[in-house]
This record gives sequence, C-alpha cells and structure tokens, in this order.
Amino acid sequence: MSQPKRIIVIGSGFAGLSAATSLADKGFAVTIFEKNEMPGGRARIFQAEGFTFDMGPSWYWMPDVFETYFARFGKKPSDYYNLVRLDPSYSVIFGPDDAIDLPADFNQLKQLFESIEPGSGGRLDEFLRQAAYKYEVGIHKFVWKPSRSITEFMSPRLLYDVLRLDVFQSFASHVRKFFSNSKLLQLVEFPILFLGATPENTPAMYSLMNYAEMTMGTWYPMGGMHEIVKGMVSLAEEKGVQILLNHTVEHIEVVGRSARRVITDKGSFAADVVVAGADYNHVETNLVDAEFRNYSDTYWQKRVMAPSSLLFYLGVNKRVPRLRHHNLFFDEDFTLHAQEIYETPRWPSRPLFYVSAPSVTDPGVAPPDCENLFILIPVAPDLDDPEETREHYFNLVMDRLETYTGVTIRNHLIYKRSYAHRDFKTDYNAFRGNAYGLANTLFQTAFLKPGLKNKRLNNLFYTGQLTVPGPGVPPSLISGLVVADEVAKDFASNHLKPNKPLTPQTSQA
Repeated sequence: MSQPKRIIVIGSGFAGLSAATSLADKGFAVTIFEKNEMPGGRARIFQAEGFTFDMGPSWYWMPDVFETYFARFGKKPSDYYNLVRLDPSYSVIFGPDDAIDLPADFNQLKQLFESIEPGSGGRLDEFLRQAAYKYEVGIHKFVWKPSRSITEFMSPRLLYDVLRLDVFQSFASHVRKFFSNSKLLQLVEFPILFLGATPENTPAMYSLMNYAEMTMGTWYPMGGMHEIVKGMVSLAEEKGVQILLNHTVEHIEVVGRSARRVITDKGSFAADVVVAGADYNHVETNLVDAEFRNYSDTYWQKRVMAPSSLLFYLGVNKRVPRLRHHNLFFDEDFTLHAQEIYETPRWPSRPLFYVSAPSVTDPGVAPPDCENLFILIPVAPDLDDPEETREHYFNLVMDRLETYTGVTIRNHLIYKRSYAHRDFKTDYNAFRGNAYGLANTLFQTAFLKPGLKNKRLNNLFYTGQLTVPGPGVPPSLISGLVVADEVAKDFASNHLKPNKPLTPQTSQA
C-alpha cells in the first residue's frame, strides 16, 4: 500500500493554514514550514510588560467567510474562540470636537446618515441593496474561482453578473450617485484606502465591503485576532498537519519539471507537491531557479501594490478617554493622503491614521487600569524607514491623538515598539515591504492577478495575498481553500494511511 502524497506548505499565515488543513482533510500528508517562532504570519502576537499585542490584522469583517471555513470541516468559530460584536462598530474623528460613532444597529445607522444629509437614509438602503448583490456574486461565486483561465468567466450568466458588478465604474463615481456630504463620502470610502488604489481607480464592485461592514457588523475575537490563528492551528493539527516552526526555506529543488525537494536551514525534505504561502515574489526570486519563474522582475515592478504601514504598539499605564475599539482619524485631507500612497509615492505630509484600543473591549490584553494601543499609518510601499522618520510620524500622530483625547499619553508609556517596511521584509520577505499585498485594481483582478500555479513546474502552487482572490483575512482563507481544491484535482490522494511526521531523515526515502 502506497503512502499518501507528501505536500509541503511554505508559511503558516491564514492562507497557508487554510490550504494545509484542507489538503490534510483530503487525505494528503501535509507539513508546514514556518520561518518565524510562531504560526500566523502577519497575525502573530507578542507580549511585553503585561500587554498582548496583535501584530497585524485587527478588523473582523465578513463573519460568514469564517463560518464557511470552519463548517467545511464540521466545525464552528465558537468551537475555538468567542466572538463579540462591537457597538459602536468604530468611530471616525474629523477633528478635536467632531467625531461620529457608527452604530451596529442598521436602523440607527440610517438615522445617522439622515441626520448628516437629508434623504441619505433612504439612499443608503438602495446603495446597500446593490452592494448586497455584489457581495453575493463576488464573495460567494467569483472569489472561489481559481482564475487559471479566462474561460472560467465566459458563461453568459457570469458575464451578466460581471456587468452588474460595476467593474468598469469607479467606486468614487458610484458612491456619489447616492451621497454628496463630504463626511458621508469619507465614511463610505474609507475601506478603499486599504485596497490599494484611490476610490477613483477602484472598481465600484468593492461596495461589497460596505455591505459586509454595515449589515454583518464589526466583530472581535476575545483575546485578540491571534485567537483565530490558534483555532486554525488546532484544527490543522486535528487533521494531522505537522507544523515546523523556525524552519526557513532556502531553496526548492527541481527534478525535471517538478519541485521534488524543499531545502530548509534544518535539512532537506522530499515533496510530491509544494504550496507556497510565503510572499510570491520572494518564492520566485529566491527559492526557485530563474528558469522556473512565472514572472520577470519587470512584471513585478509594474504591479500596483496595496499600502504598507507604519505601526506603533503602545502600552499606556492609564486608561485613555474617548477612544472606541476602532478609531479612524480623518482629521486631514483624505485625497491628499491617498495620492501620496498611490499616485506620487512618498512619506505623507498630513497622514490619516487608525488607532485600535482592544483593551476597551478586552481587559485581558492589558494590565489593570492600562490601555493597549495599536496605531497604523497607511503609507506607500518601498520607502526607506529610518528611526528618525518613524519618530517624526510618531510625534505627529501623538500630537493629534493627545489633542483629541485631552490627556497626555507619551509621558505614560511603559512600552513602545515601531514596525514598518524593513520589518515586513525581514519577518515576511514582503515584496517592497508591502503590508497588504496587491492592489485590487481592475487590471489586477481574477485571472489578471499572478496565477496560483507555476507555469513551468507541474507541482508548485501559490496561495495568499499576492494571488487570487486578493488581500485581507477572509480572501486569504478562501485562497487557501481554492488552491487546495486545485491541488486535489491535479494530484488525487489515495487516503490509505494516516499522516506520518516528516523529518529530514525520513524525507530522504
């Protein structure tokens, strides 16, 4: 009786864990190699001075995607973590004495819109009715396509859906059919800031994010976003996935037209299939020989990237008033900041920024009577980020944060850490120091994204935020499931024996 086919997954972010778990569930023998000391990729945590900091994702949107993921294996999110819905969903700060809390209740949200712009409450209904269709088609149909060929999208029904998705209309022009008040426009357009283009260059189909945000709610897993990772790791191990931490992949060895061995700093491991959940460009540039690359350096340099980020993790020895769990500081020019990210990349002159204060909801992430703060400034990728630049922006945003809250914060810090481009490169081999992957522009959608299968090797696949369906936690979960299904189509498993732990010694056989 033959052994199950051996699959090596590189990277234990959301996409890597998703792919590995699905493949193990299909009967493959799966091992994950993770270069860092814990799983999770950008969703790792660290602890300092009694604080627990989520390092990356902090928004829990599209709860149905998480439910779909766990349901595929007969589980529920509640089997692994406790979700609470945030109310208000978040706060938007337009100035020191001008803030709007977005209520979780939809009727209250409509009333808020109506109070800002008469007639907009009813128009919000129509805006979200159209967005609901885009969500249904986009999230429940399109994102599950592997996009290996344009023919996947050639049915009359799908072409009809594409037209109704408004992929050829800009998000900016679409929302202005419904709203004219500048504050409402910023409330509706803010998710676009993280998609990788200005609202003028983002397809209107991404109003589906507004549908998810406004109707499905903003949630938080108690303990932090890493609790999702813990749940996914537990499920993966239940399915027999072996996760090897502190294993840096150095090379993928090719025999003929197949990736046959993965070389790590801990040894050499044979494989029947390799799934790269690490940075796509890094895999192409550093792990496979040039003749087996899908794309040239010129191709990669022409890709439009979503933003990078300058992050600050702060431990404050007192509570900070006026902050909600999620706080968006839109007290500067949205258009100018977007242009300085996407059109004329540079360090922003007057940046918008985001503050997460999870200790407002979850006392377990900070010592008693203390505040856990996570500050994010979206910035262009591929910038130099010396300490003096980081410190300049720290003081710039702290001036505004202290003005808004009415208290001094800098004098009460008991922990401070910054994180930016060079850290993304060091920890995740992130192409151009990106934080979010490729921008969701029209010409980087579906089959126009980097393909999930290597065109020159028959058993090397890619998953994660630089391939289909795109960046973000829910898309990454979907990406892993999609690539696992494609592997299963190409490499049927025999389901004969349980997974056997992979070691450098046994892998030589």
